[in-house]
Amino acid sequence: METRNGIPVSYNLDEIDRSIISALQIDGRVPFAQIAAQLNVSPGMIRMRYNRLVKKGFLKVTAITDPLLMGYTTMAMIGIRTEGDKLLEVAGKIAALDEVIYLIAVSGRFELLAEVVCRDHADLLRFLSEKLYAIDGVRETESFMHLKIVKEIYF
Repeated sequence: METRNGIPVSYNLDEIDRSIISALQIDGRVPFAQIAAQLNVSPGMIRMRYNRLVKKGFLKVTAITDPLLMGYTTMAMIGIRTEGDKLLEVAGKIAALDEVIYLIAVSGRFELLAEVVCRDHADLLRFLSEKLYAIDGVRETESFMHLKIVKEIYF
């Protein structure tokens, strides 16, 4: 997405753009012709709009897997407190860990929140003790085990 001084530049999306995005959020493989028929426009217009949405960063094409089917039975959200002057350095090191699928800097009790996927509880313990706690600047953590994913969307 285009930025100005590090701030994303917003574009006005019209109803057709929003409808294309909505259709692809439901089924990322829906044919352009099907979207075009629903919107009463040409498939070429949908293709052109789709390409623009991808180029401008509104859409990102990716495969989404189901961790359980992939053999990852243990998921956790981990709140991480860091030494203040090492926050970004610590974040970079945590982001590089394979188990980490989501990492954000936040305000509040923790400086970072990391979502991790592990094969099992023993794998999570290895991740915590051998990888996360070994990072210089990590002061303390609190782990929240996923019991059930109630809602998951990709906005």
